[in-house]
Amino acid sequence: MAGRMTAAGATARRGLLGGVLLVTVACSPVYRNHGYVPTEVDLREVQIGDTRDDVAAAIGRPATAALLNDSGWYYIQSRFRHFGLRQPQEVEREVLAVSFTPDGRVQNIERFGLDQGVIVPLSRRVTTTSIQGSSFLRQLFGSVGRLRADQILED
Repeated sequence: MAGRMTAAGATARRGLLGGVLLVTVACSPVYRNHGYVPTEVDLREVQIGDTRDDVAAAIGRPATAALLNDSGWYYIQSRFRHFGLRQPQEVEREVLAVSFTPDGRVQNIERFGLDQGVIVPLSRRVTTTSIQGSSFLRQLFGSVGRLRADQILED
């Protein structure tokens, strides 16, 4: 009977394997995306000179816009890493800025990301040299790593 496993031994072995599997899965990072940034394919429908209504029809309205003079729309997407029992950590943020002329026509389309803590343009379709809300972008990117998922999720 040395080669046979008892029922209690089989149950213990299954429990041990289940525990090891649970620990392994619990230690794997889980990534979650929050927000929305249109893809390059979607942006092909937006052209310099289009109206706000054209942009809204092509890629939707953003959650954030320039407050003072309505000169731009900002689409923001963040990626959070959840690991075990630790607080979620923001690991990536991307901002798409669509700037408008005073008469409401698309002036610039720029995509920004972070590289080693510095705001860098990822792509541009511009008619002028820079967006008007660059300080707003600094504020958006300034909270990377300090923002918790529970601060941006609504109940």
